[in-house]
Amino acid sequence: MTQMDIGITKADRETIAESLKHLLADTYTLYLQTHNFHWNVTGPQFRELHLMFEEHYTELAVAVDDIAERIRTLDVAAPGTYKEFVRLSNIKEVDGVPAAKEMVDLLTQGHETIVRTCREVLKHAQAGDDESTAALASDRMRVHEKTAWMLRVLNK
Repeated sequence: MTQMDIGITKADRETIAESLKHLLADTYTLYLQTHNFHWNVTGPQFRELHLMFEEHYTELAVAVDDIAERIRTLDVAAPGTYKEFVRLSNIKEVDGVPAAKEMVDLLTQGHETIVRTCREVLKHAQAGDDESTAALASDRMRVHEKTAWMLRVLNK
């Protein structure tokens, strides 16, 4: 097998991949939370929230794969267990089934958390001259900022 040479040092690839692992864990945790809320939401906004949550978790499922594949592209193993995701994620699991308003608040906070995680990934990608990861982080940041805004206005 030939040595990897994509113009990013091994040390930078490992640092970037480590930050991507946190983004992957945050994204997967938010995916699970959103899917859970989709299944369990009740109340007068049921239909609107049920459909919105489905749109969100579907988009997050695609993102999980994109992030994991970027980690693999950097020649680092991607985490893939609940145990690893719990350790790496900045988003905490929710016990029980919160009311719809709290679901919206929790998801808003989750998306904002991922925006902050994206900013960390972006810093490492820029420092390592990794334009591909920087583009991924920037694209993810834009999606999560917009989603957080749309969720935030529901509870005003």
